Amino acid sequence: MGSNKVPATENDLLLKIEALLFAAGKPLTVHELAGSLGTPDWNAVQHLLKKLQHNYGSRQTALEIRRAGDGWAIQLKKDLTPVAHKVAAAEIPRRTLKTLALIAYHQPIRQSRLARMIGDYVYEDIPRLRELGFIRAAERANTLELTTTSKFAEYFGFETADKAKLKVLMEQGLGIERPAAPADAAPAEEGEPPADPPAESQAAEPSPPRPKEGLPRAGPGA
Repeated sequence: MGSNKVPATENDLLLKIEALLFAAGKPLTVHELAGSLGTPDWNAVQHLLKKLQHNYGSRQTALEIRRAGDGWAIQLKKDLTPVAHKVAAAEIPRRTLKTLALIAYHQPIRQSRLARMIGDYVYEDIPRLRELGFIRAAERANTLELTTTSKFAEYFGFETADKAKLKVLMEQGLGIERPAAPADAAPAEEGEPPADPPAESQAAEPSPPRPKEGLPRAGPGA
């Protein structure tokens, strides 16, 4: 029995190409688009891309269709990118999210102590997190004391920015048990952070926080 499938019209294909470029979030080659459309005629796809590019260029819109390397992309016009970056959701490497989670759980925490916990890469993560507005840093002696901001709570969907309440929420949500302080632990000197508990009694390392619904997840690890 022959197929009753009706051939797609040019307008149908234009809409499908537009949808593919939008959903991909990255440039797609003509061959990738042709494969997704189920057509072997990549010349026709290239013709439709140029037509779609013309359509976008002839109307008032913040978006454009343009070549990007070997592929095609739908993206913001360059002159509008700085405006959009003010509210755009950040893509954060998982490693940096781990640093942020530790700051949120142990805050206030000194940068030097954090480096002892997870390594010197925190000196790369801290400027990035400050730039994103998730943490603030205050000078303390020869290091920085780190705490989270209200933007951190809003971005990741926590209902409070209060440090003590935030720690309780992280413990409850991640199943972290706070370790009991050793009976013979000496009190910290004034102005100095408390000593780290022994490795076997440390709390479970908090998992990286997730953005609230509708925001991108973490990017690939560095």
